[in-house]
Amino acid sequence: MIYELALVAKAELPENELEALSSMVKDVLSEGEGELFIEDDWGKLNFAQPSSKGVRRGLFKYFIFKLDPKTNKELTRRIRINEGILKSLLVKLGEVKEQDELIKAYKTPYSKKYKGSATSPANTEEGQGADLEKDKKRFARRKSCWFTAKRIKADWKDPTTYSWLINEFGKISPARVTGVSRRHQRIVNRAIKRARQIGMVSHLSNRLAE
Repeated sequence: MIYELALVAKAELPENELEALSSMVKDVLSEGEGELFIEDDWGKLNFAQPSSKGVRRGLFKYFIFKLDPKTNKELTRRIRINEGILKSLLVKLGEVKEQDELIKAYKTPYSKKYKGSATSPANTEEGQGADLEKDKKRFARRKSCWFTAKRIKADWKDPTTYSWLINEFGKISPARVTGVSRRHQRIVNRAIKRARQIGMVSHLSNRLAE
């Protein structure tokens, strides 16, 4: 299976301990005969909402790799007992046969090396990106699905694909208002919940990590 993993370490973590987190992931992959495709550093970000312990900032690391599902249990265990990790998110991306497509599709506004968005002009069906907000509102008025028309999906690591669906109180706008199809509404809900889990989106407002 192909997986993506996001780790949020303590912002004050020294460089050697940060490198140890990467080594931990690589060691598990080596033991499980996995393969690392992407390792990306998003740097230090302010959480969209402080954690339950009042932590407001973290250091984000991201990985895409191939690994046996059984070995993931060991990776999850090591993450859980590591005191330098504040938050984590492990998601199945797809099957091994899809790896080239999945790797090529990776982009996020938070990355320096892979900076980008699925909503950029080059990646949308009609190449429209200059006035994205008006474009989304136009689809909402027509009660037609913006995601279907643009041939993109909401992605938790790309807030530009779903942030417009979160109101000022942190609630997700219903499909009957936005015109989003049932299928894409489920994808949006899942993406926002994952983003909340990792601290990129607030539960109480439409604020994003920055």
